Amino acid sequence: MAENIGARIPLMNYDSSPIAAIATAPGRGGIGVVRLSGKHLDPVMQALCGTRELKPRYATYLPFLNADGSAIDQGLAIYFKAPHSYTGEDVLELQGHGGPVVMQMLLARCIEAGQEIGLRLAQPGEFTHRAFLNDKLDLAQAEAVADLIEASTEAAAKSASQSLSGVFSKTIHDLVEQVVHLRMLVEATLDFPEEEIDFLEKSDARGQLKRIREKLAEIFGQAAQGALLREGLNVVLAGQPNVGKSSLLNALAGSDVAIVTPIAGTTRDKVTETIQMEGIPLNIIDTAGIRHAGDEVERIGIERTWGEVSKADVILHLLDASRGPTRADEDIVERLPANVPVLRIWNKIDLSGHKPALDRSSDGTHIYLSAAEGTGMELLRTELLRVAGWQQTGESRFLARERHLLALKAAANHLEMADEFANADNGQTNDQALDLLAEELRLAQERLNSITGEFTSDDLLGVIFSRFCIGK
Repeated sequence: MAENIGARIPLMNYDSSPIAAIATAPGRGGIGVVRLSGKHLDPVMQALCGTRELKPRYATYLPFLNADGSAIDQGLAIYFKAPHSYTGEDVLELQGHGGPVVMQMLLARCIEAGQEIGLRLAQPGEFTHRAFLNDKLDLAQAEAVADLIEASTEAAAKSASQSLSGVFSKTIHDLVEQVVHLRMLVEATLDFPEEEIDFLEKSDARGQLKRIREKLAEIFGQAAQGALLREGLNVVLAGQPNVGKSSLLNALAGSDVAIVTPIAGTTRDKVTETIQMEGIPLNIIDTAGIRHAGDEVERIGIERTWGEVSKADVILHLLDASRGPTRADEDIVERLPANVPVLRIWNKIDLSGHKPALDRSSDGTHIYLSAAEGTGMELLRTELLRVAGWQQTGESRFLARERHLLALKAAANHLEMADEFANADNGQTNDQALDLLAEELRLAQERLNSITGEFTSDDLLGVIFSRFCIGK
């Protein structure tokens, strides 16, 4: 039987020198925090706080001392003794007034006082990286720290908090346990063929595998919803001049964020407004009207329009319902990317006499509305949610990233192959099929473990943590 089925492999080596950084956001604020993490922080405590010892997990109000004994600032010093800290190491937090100059002076003094212990500036994400390496957080939880900071909607913040608390990780771990159990049964059968155990029947291997696949499909659905909350949707408005793109942007945003005039070519460059719909961030991008450019500036604007169209998650192709389709509209349709959902928006129904409607036909989905009067807008909002794949299930969600979805997809593919081998020869499985079944289960487990970091390349870890803010 294969060894270390559920073992966590050692990850990257790292510089274990003590680190320091400003942990609060740049700019002015009521409070600013300088954070230190590592071994032997006593010299820094002595130099800045006038004591070599602070009572762990208690806030002590005192002056932060300069090299000449003068006070840089006054504030709270809190000491967290390892392993009871965010990083799992000794941590010292100095909480003072949040002026940028004061914070820089305090950080510089820490580095100066910590020279003998090798104290250095922290790299982006290094505090959380150490928390991960010291088993305070797994990788999914560590990523949730950054996601919580960057959350652009309340729903995204709640889902990131769920992931940080370990909901996503526990879901993955429970699924891995089921895969491990099935692997043990398969490999036991391979190791002891003389027992003549009818493995597939007596252990209900096929039933176990079916339940694992169903659970994985459920998790993927929840993760896809979480990824949508995190990433949002890029919605590009495209069409000829004067079809009402800017009016539609304003109607979706609920404010006049774009200039609206009857003059063709008013919008020369993209205008982006982020709104939220059912908690999903929607980046609505208004673009220059597509036509034969009248001047160089407009030509550049139209080129940028096609650039935005190529990067869109959803394209709203606006048409003027009061004049009907034109050859220029058809030319635009022919250039739209085939792999991106397109909604045909027939605007200005207040002038054409159409009623608000949604029509699904062979050439796509058509929505009739008036951006100026706001009629039919709810049809558009509902359709955008449908195209995004949003399901209002009421279930608790966790925030997920693209790499999580890719790992779940890969695991699902391996389990599909495993199911084929488990059902080979009308239920009569030979040793070769069992070998292949065991291998597919191992690969599925490995893909699932990559989500929490138990099997994750050092290169990937470097990319993930380098995107964190400094001080986190």
